[in-house]
Amino acid sequence: MKNSNTTKTQNFFRILLGLFMVTAAIGHFTFQRADFQAQVPNWVPIDKDFVVILSGIVEIALGIGMIFLTRYKVQIGIALALFYVMIFPGNIAQYLNGTSAFGLDTDQSRLIRLFFQPVLIFLALWSSGAIAYFKRK
Repeated sequence: MKNSNTTKTQNFFRILLGLFMVTAAIGHFTFQRADFQAQVPNWVPIDKDFVVILSGIVEIALGIGMIFLTRYKVQIGIALALFYVMIFPGNIAQYLNGTSAFGLDTDQSRLIRLFFQPVLIFLALWSSGAIAYFKRK
């Protein structure tokens, strides 16, 4: 899969998204651990702390990949978009269960957050050049 060319603006957002992911990953292991545990839906049959650690490892890998592995930016952008899709049920569960975490302590704030997940998915695909890549196919 040959990577597509990206603009300076796309590269800026790709790196920003990568930094966001690395920061979030650090939060998984440290100061936001309890907030991330609160987001794991109760129906997930795995220890919540284990899920948080695993997802933190994935986030740090995707974040570093978005920043540094430019040769594979399309593939990493697709993987990051899929990761955002996979964690979306946690955001939905936080809203449905009324769980306070990350400063989201009202139903309205938790609902508004749900609309940002598609934005993250789009940013991962657009900033990595994945959208342009698939348009050419």
